[in-house]
Amino acid sequence: MGADITGGRMGLAERRAVQRFRDDDYPGWLARIEEAAGFPVPVDVSWDELAVAGHADDYAEFFPLVYFAPLVNALRAVAVDDLGRQALRDGLRTIVVRNTGEYFSAAGMTFADGVLTFDHRSQTNLDFGAERADALRRLLESAL
Repeated sequence: MGADITGGRMGLAERRAVQRFRDDDYPGWLARIEEAAGFPVPVDVSWDELAVAGHADDYAEFFPLVYFAPLVNALRAVAVDDLGRQALRDGLRTIVVRNTGEYFSAAGMTFADGVLTFDHRSQTNLDFGAERADALRRLLESAL
């Protein structure tokens, strides 16, 4: 399991903020991810890991900037043509989004056996979404 980011468990503020994001914002992001990929790819989000103590008010900003916008942009870039769309359909089985607390760069991105794992600290390097998207794109294109 991941690093103990929230001191053992999420506090009430974190649980409320995660639930609000999951209910209000995430369905739209999931639809964008599936549209960008060209098919309904399963996305497994480790919400308890994404939640960082003391940042509950920032999740609506942090989660899209760190995880979901880069995923959409990378998938859109790979699926720019029929070859890319077919490669994604054939090779991408699931996407895992998590925060073990260990990574704040492309080092936390892996693609193996059809599983794209995107492990990144939720509150770190917020302004580097384009770089994360490019790293994800390069990772997928090299492995598909």
